[in-house]
Amino acid sequence: MNRNAFKRTMTYGVVLLGAAAVGGCESLGIQNVSSLLVPRFQRSEVVGLVAGFGTTFAAVPDLITMFKQRSSKGMNPRMAAIMGVFQVLWVYYGLLIESRPVIAWNTIAVVINLLSVGAYRRFARIG
Repeated sequence: MNRNAFKRTMTYGVVLLGAAAVGGCESLGIQNVSSLLVPRFQRSEVVGLVAGFGTTFAAVPDLITMFKQRSSKGMNPRMAAIMGVFQVLWVYYGLLIESRPVIAWNTIAVVINLLSVGAYRRFARIG
């Protein structure tokens, strides 16, 4: 066995042993405890709120551009309408599982997509 093969074998061995050691430690697993920032929220809710922020406001730059240019050029209203329909389903799902982040962000996203479709219709008539 050459030197590189030996190093590779040793590295894999150390990684596997380390993974086995960590896998046996229950206390190192992910726990959904109260958030340090907002104690009445679970940690998963805080992560959900942060993650939802990005996906919810992804359509806002296009909406702002439409209003600034007063034009719907380059906008696809079907995408916004389809996203809006499925976000209504996400709101319903959030109600079923009682998840505040899912409900909050998808409700805001529905409004943003409705504004996008409305702006498209308004500016398509003008242009």
